[in-house]
Amino acid sequence: METVVLLSHKKPDSYIHIDVEFGKGEGKIPVDKIVQRAEQYKPKERVTYKRIKEYILEKYGFKVHTAYIAEVKRSLGLPMYDAPNAVEKLKQARKHPTPEKVEAIKDALHYFAVI
Repeated sequence: METVVLLSHKKPDSYIHIDVEFGKGEGKIPVDKIVQRAEQYKPKERVTYKRIKEYILEKYGFKVHTAYIAEVKRSLGLPMYDAPNAVEKLKQARKHPTPEKVEAIKDALHYFAVI
């Protein structure tokens, strides 16, 4: 691994050369601990409505509408993002999901560690 940083346009007075060896053994840096620390900082995969719908279809065998997922999230007090295509007044009243679908959505949210 080599890192070069240019902080100014001056010529350096001296150089420092460092050799680092990775692997197992004395004087070497273990790679497995570096991998473990990198995994800790890895961002979690985003949970999308599409993934929730796919999970419910696979496990329960029925489809749910994204509006149902949003309504369950809203009822649980989970953070919601403003939709760019949101309207001020709905043309039709919101349809509420059946208790079976609510439980399936809650199960999916548990599965994806949202709640």
